[in-house]
Amino acid sequence: MERRAVYTHSATAEEGIAWDAMADLPPPSAAVLDLLGFLATARRFDERDRDTLRRIEEFVRANEDCLLRSNLAGHLTGSAFVVDRGRERLLLIHHKALGRWLQPGGHADGDPDLVAVARREVLEETGVGALDLLVPGPWDLDIHLIPERRGVPAHLHYDVRFLFSAGGGTDLQSDEREVHAAAWVPLADLASLGIEESVLRPAGRIALLQ
Repeated sequence: MERRAVYTHSATAEEGIAWDAMADLPPPSAAVLDLLGFLATARRFDERDRDTLRRIEEFVRANEDCLLRSNLAGHLTGSAFVVDRGRERLLLIHHKALGRWLQPGGHADGDPDLVAVARREVLEETGVGALDLLVPGPWDLDIHLIPERRGVPAHLHYDVRFLFSAGGGTDLQSDEREVHAAAWVPLADLASLGIEESVLRPAGRIALLQ
């Protein structure tokens, strides 16, 4: 399928242009419809969440190859917010390329099962394999820019995040190719460590779970 532009909702006039262009797209495939149906189960706490979902849905409809990193405009990724059983600590990695503490996650590489993608990334980046999914659909959605690196142009990650719990043991095994370290960080300490808003927002909502 021909790759189309990425549309956003940044302004009313642009929205009109975006939806006119979206109307010219061919009907979505069954795989795209399945993916859109799953994304629609995402938790939406406020208007930011609703707008992010709309933008990701537009991207998926316009890009049949939305799960492949060969789409240099952007692609879907899967990541995991993993808390310990007491919901007091969050599992984070220090990412080598980005130089920041983040939740584990990575490329789908064509896999439409984004929960499985997130599980795989946790195992690869931290060694933690026994995960319980706390919320069946996406816990958070985020769109962020990945800077140019090693000849790959700057592009967008349309990140689909899931909430898991795990035993919280200290025997973490970080993937030295991509990760400096992995650590259980107290939720109460995240803000003081300079953790970015895209991590603080969904982490702060964990307390809302019953």
